[in-house]
Amino acid sequence: MVSLLRKSMRWAITVSLISAFIACILSVSSQTVLRGMSWGGGMMVLLMIVAIGIGFDMLGIAAAAASEKPLHAMAAQKIPGAKEAIGIVRRADQFSNFCNDVVGDISGVISGAVAVAVVASFVISFPEWKLSSGVVDIVLVSLISALTVGGKALGKTLSIHYSNQIIFRVGRFFYWINRQFRLSLFHVKSNKKRKRKRGVIRAPRTD
Repeated sequence: MVSLLRKSMRWAITVSLISAFIACILSVSSQTVLRGMSWGGGMMVLLMIVAIGIGFDMLGIAAAAASEKPLHAMAAQKIPGAKEAIGIVRRADQFSNFCNDVVGDISGVISGAVAVAVVASFVISFPEWKLSSGVVDIVLVSLISALTVGGKALGKTLSIHYSNQIIFRVGRFFYWINRQFRLSLFHVKSNKKRKRKRGVIRAPRTD
């Protein structure tokens, strides 16, 4: 129990620091990209951020819903990516936390900031809407919220029904990353031990 709490505490501190770093990078990047961009381009960036949040939410749900048994069968056949997929399932709590909470929450915060920038750019392009900028802001935020909630609802259904297929493809991605950069992300080693054959008489060693 104590070791589990210590492990969870270490992961919580690590993921908090990672979240702060990613949020800082994405905030600066989004502001830099949106600077001087038209409201149409800003909308494309906004939709991309929403899509990233939905996609990572699907991955987190799939990791929690996947089972190891069919992945072990693939690993026994030495299919590339199967061992990485098993590693993801075994670390489903951390993987889901990163995908659902870290990326999901950051996407929500960044999308809100981008929405404000899009509204400001829209008002500059169409001065006649300046007095109604509050209405445009409300409509855009409502639209983004609807897309996010609806996309995640659809994504959860797909993730639960096709969890193993999704995680296997993620495992294939990490397999490629490991091969290209000589890493061992989510890779699990086989624990099979060689068994001595019974009934085999070994000849005595001669020096």
